[in-house]
Amino acid sequence: MTPRPPLPPFDRESALKKVRAAEDAWNTRDPEHVARAYTEDSVWRNRNTFLTGRAEITAFLREKWARELDYALRKELWSFQDDRIAVRFQYEFHDATGQWWRSYGNELWEFTAEGLMRRREASINDVRIGAQERRVFGPRPAAEDRALIPVW
Repeated sequence: MTPRPPLPPFDRESALKKVRAAEDAWNTRDPEHVARAYTEDSVWRNRNTFLTGRAEITAFLREKWARELDYALRKELWSFQDDRIAVRFQYEFHDATGQWWRSYGNELWEFTAEGLMRRREASINDVRIGAQERRVFGPRPAAEDRALIPVW
């Protein structure tokens, strides 16, 4: 198994790097790329969907980004300890009808010693928004300090 740094146990700096890497990966909207961050037998809860394994995760993400168009995500470190990280996030997308949505949520992550995520628990709420209410546009600019700028 190829390590995916930063590796646990996490300190503030390494937890922030892990969150930044996850945000950047998800903003690619590339299911295969994103799924490589999870163990082959990773367990997920995403809203009311329960998944096991990288193949199911890849299929889920492929379907997600086929529905959630122009998806753009922001994640913020909430807490960390040992091999676990908690984040809060929001993302925006529009559906096939052109309706914009903002989704808010929290995730709990658990990692292997090699830095792969073995467990992800996500609670997410969706809010219908108008295009003029958008505040998340594409990937986060590289110059933005993600540790200090709140996403809300």
